[in-house]
Amino acid sequence: MDNRIENSMPSGAILSRLSTEDQVAFYKKTYSHVAGGVLVFILFEYLLFQSEAIVEFTLSMTQGYLWLVMLGGFMLITNFAESTALRTTDKNKQYLAYGVYILAEAFIFVPMIYIAAFYLEAGAGILQQAAIVTLALFTGLSAVVLITKKDFSFLKTGLTIGFFIALGLVIAGSIFGFNMGLWFSVGMCLLAGGSILYQTSNLVHKYSQDQYIPAAIGLFASLMLLFWYILRIFMSRD
Repeated sequence: MDNRIENSMPSGAILSRLSTEDQVAFYKKTYSHVAGGVLVFILFEYLLFQSEAIVEFTLSMTQGYLWLVMLGGFMLITNFAESTALRTTDKNKQYLAYGVYILAEAFIFVPMIYIAAFYLEAGAGILQQAAIVTLALFTGLSAVVLITKKDFSFLKTGLTIGFFIALGLVIAGSIFGFNMGLWFSVGMCLLAGGSILYQTSNLVHKYSQDQYIPAAIGLFASLMLLFWYILRIFMSRD
């Protein structure tokens, strides 16, 4: 995302050049939009679960190559949302991109949340536990960057390589039918943590003051990735 941020920078001043008050205002806007994204995600998830047909369809898509189709569609939507939000200064289009991305996240989460809530012994409590751990880690990692102002842009290459390796393993697992297991989820949590550091660093050093919606999309994406694999870890223990 870093190159697209630099190449599509709007007319607003770079955040690091602004006064402390303006920087704090930008942080508040960004994190309020992340929080809003979480609330909209919960709403979308609730609405999707009202349709038995949608639940059954998503469950049917979790096997073999069908999961790859679903994952591919999700990646296309992710790229659309991020690129659209960065290319335009039209807030309506940015909000539309954010909303479409949140809906895609809610859709792809349906089967795992369904299994966690209705098939595991811990029930819905496992979702609450995973959410608490995810929010605690997200808050802690974000605080490290916001307090120290350290530039974590050097993580970009490592994260890119890591995500491509992870994608290759997911594709291989779907085709050949093997389970990546607990350690894969742990590794993905580390990648998600690195992504949070990287996205928060962009928040401090790369974005301009009117890019709080693209900034929120990047942070929300990293947050949901972390939640996905923390939930998988909790589910593997049940």
